[in-house]
Amino acid sequence: MKSTGIVRKVDQLGRIVTPIELRRSLGVSVGDPMEIFLEDDKIILKKYQTDRTCAVTGEILNENIESAYAKGLYLSPRGAELLLEELQNKI
Repeated sequence: MKSTGIVRKVDQLGRIVTPIELRRSLGVSVGDPMEIFLEDDKIILKKYQTDRTCAVTGEILNENIESAYAKGLYLSPRGAELLLEELQNKI
C-alpha cells in the first residue's frame, strides 16, 4: 500500500474529506457512488462501477444501452451523443 502522506480528521458526522488531487487522479467526481470495503483494520474506498456504466460519461442509468458491436460496452444517451459528435468531427 502506498502512503500519500495526507492525514484528515473525521468530523462529528463521521465524514472525511478526500483531497481533490486524489479524486482527480482516480477520476472521482462529486456525486459519484463509492463502494466501501473492510480488510483487516483498513477501510478501502473504491469508485463504484456496475456492468451498465457508460463508457464515455460514467453515468449509471436505466437508459444505458449495450453496444451491439462490443459486448459489455454501455453508453448513456448523453454518452452516445458525445461519442457521435466526436466521430463526426474526426471524419
